[in-house]
Amino acid sequence: MHRSTLLLAAGVLILATACAPEETAPAVAELTPSGPAVDACAKESLKLITPGKLTIGTDKPAYEPWFKDDDPANGQGFEGAVAAAVAKGLGFTPQEVAWETVPFDSSFAPGPKKFDFDINQISITPERAKAVDFSEGYYTVKQAVVALGDSKFASAANLAALKDAKIGVQAGTTALSAVREVIQPGDDPSVFNQQIDAVSALKNKQIDAIVVDLPTAFYVTAAQVEGSKIVGQFAASSGTPEEFGLLFEKGNTLVGCVDKALADLKSSGELAAIEQQWLTSTAGAPELS
Repeated sequence: MHRSTLLLAAGVLILATACAPEETAPAVAELTPSGPAVDACAKESLKLITPGKLTIGTDKPAYEPWFKDDDPANGQGFEGAVAAAVAKGLGFTPQEVAWETVPFDSSFAPGPKKFDFDINQISITPERAKAVDFSEGYYTVKQAVVALGDSKFASAANLAALKDAKIGVQAGTTALSAVREVIQPGDDPSVFNQQIDAVSALKNKQIDAIVVDLPTAFYVTAAQVEGSKIVGQFAASSGTPEEFGLLFEKGNTLVGCVDKALADLKSSGELAAIEQQWLTSTAGAPELS
């Protein structure tokens, strides 16, 4: 049986219903959890071009020191090693990674992509970011000094040894401010309208060295100036640093997970070790201080 009692509380008439002793009150429904939260970055949760496969794009040929032996899949070279480390951080074995040939210019063109991300020395710029998405930077571009191999400055072991060098730079580049602020040579650098003009001046021994970004320095020594060498590299001291980022189709949800993988590589020191191995020691571009 039930019995009801009229109660007056704070001017409000309340009907209170109680159960007779012989009756039990209805049990309150137990709230059960909906299960463990789903990890959006777990391999099985990732939205990929090919389910179960991580597809990475880059250009061909894949040049050193960014890749080794024109084979991105071997995990060697700076970008080859970075791609392999990111893939591992996302949970993929080397056998679960596929490589797609993507010309540099088409990688950041608007529209659908045939890769999950692209790695190809692509600088993060506001203009490109209108058409594609980027990860956090995985490499901060440094400046490099290039000299002829028979120059007295070719063996400079530090920036102080370049004080008397006649240095050439291209107008409007970060190299110009880097020379003035970091190297601080006795004579102001020679400024050229085009990079090719600075390269020609080096060939003709009108200047002792040129300062360009490190990726350009690799190209200059490999393809433009026979007998030249990278004396060393150094960080610019001011301005917004140029960074390379992994590139994604606009709106790709994979970006956050890749950023997490990159953050882990940075905090563990692995990313710095990869740079030291492939862009400093092996590449013959020592740090100048």
